[in-house]
Amino acid sequence: MVKVPNHAFWKGKTVLLTGHTGFKGAWASLMLHELGAKVVGFSLPGPVTTPDLYGAAGLSRFVDDHRGDVRDESALLKVFNLAQPDVVLHMAAQPLVRLGLVEPIETLDVNIMGVAKILMACKAQPSVRVVAIVTSDKCYENRERVWPYREDEAMGGKDPYSASKGCAEIVTSAFARSFFSDGSGPRVISVRAGNVIGGGDWAEDRLIPDLVRAYQNSNEVEIRSPSAVRPWQHVLEPVSGYLMAIENTAGRASWSGFDSWNFGPTPGGEMTVAEVVSVFQNIVGGLPKVNFAKEAELQSQRKEAGILRVDPTKAKVELNWSPRWDNETAIKLTTEWYVNVLRGQDAFDLVSSEVKSFLAC
Repeated sequence: MVKVPNHAFWKGKTVLLTGHTGFKGAWASLMLHELGAKVVGFSLPGPVTTPDLYGAAGLSRFVDDHRGDVRDESALLKVFNLAQPDVVLHMAAQPLVRLGLVEPIETLDVNIMGVAKILMACKAQPSVRVVAIVTSDKCYENRERVWPYREDEAMGGKDPYSASKGCAEIVTSAFARSFFSDGSGPRVISVRAGNVIGGGDWAEDRLIPDLVRAYQNSNEVEIRSPSAVRPWQHVLEPVSGYLMAIENTAGRASWSGFDSWNFGPTPGGEMTVAEVVSVFQNIVGGLPKVNFAKEAELQSQRKEAGILRVDPTKAKVELNWSPRWDNETAIKLTTEWYVNVLRGQDAFDLVSSEVKSFLAC
């Protein structure tokens, strides 16, 4: 039987969650709250997107909300001292590949130095038992091969965003083995997920949000790289995996200094961009109208991977974690979430019901 995060572990725990106002952070905030944890959030001021899930669902009522930049050491130390967290889950990042091409220095700074600053703050705070650094499936040196990447393979990146995630992994491993391997500090892990979908993601330049905006405004939408293969999964899948990896790390009798985990669909369960678009259109009655960019026109400017798969076997074997929903179900849940919100349903009710249903499985 597939497991879910353990209520008994999380009940009463204080979790410092960076990036709690982002798409994935908002879902994580509510899942942690449902598990009985005290959530202390730390994010940049203001909404991440317009609209934004954290604000639309009113999630601030469940979070001890603090604002600041993860690169600001004094702000970090202040919130660490106030919170005295048992667990740190670091999600704050610049999360977009194409924005990384426009703002490469900012992307590298936030995604690499932000990790280093978080780890140094953890080093200074004795209450912290486990630190989980969220990176990405794009941290791997992608050789466009058909088989999926495992946790022990080489880090890399052919664009600034991917390189920043590969570097974040190297920094995390180096800090863990330099400062925490003797057992005197927290246990440090990294967690890597594939392409995450779910209701409430309003970021620019993401497939389903772009489809939703075109559907809402009756516009045509141009879709780039229709043949690109990605490990799509509903946001609750990796978030639950992150929490289960933290539980596993805290419960080990011995510790070697660092560990990492992949979370993605069952190998072979990935879908192309065009296939995702087709499922979306079938759900909403053929809309929006789509213009697939020609592959030949993209070759000279392409920076993103054509094929990207990660192998979640380790999480399945050691955590008994496994994706609950296949790709079509995840896309259906995501699409229906947006359609229901556009029809006036309450964003919090929709998020809350999905989280409760997931944890009850």
